[in-house]
Amino acid sequence: MFDIGFQELVIIFVVALLVFGPKKLPELAKTMGKWLAEIKRGVYIAKSQIENELNVDYKLPDEDIIKNLPKDEQKEVPILPESQATKKEDEG
Repeated sequence: MFDIGFQELVIIFVVALLVFGPKKLPELAKTMGKWLAEIKRGVYIAKSQIENELNVDYKLPDEDIIKNLPKDEQKEVPILPESQATKKEDEG
């Protein structure tokens, strides 16, 4: 995701150790872990709600319902050749 290697992690840890000190660093890590967990949980909830909404809107009907639908009598509509269609438009 971020493509961070071991060397980058060591540098980040050393800088954090120098900035926050050895006493506050465990507290900071714990707080950051809680925030990260809350963010992941929120994203998961939002994602699942969106997926549920989309599934409800686009849900296909059951096969039993489709089988029981009345079949429409489809009438064939005669298609006029272009020459006859243009004649009828000129007349009308």
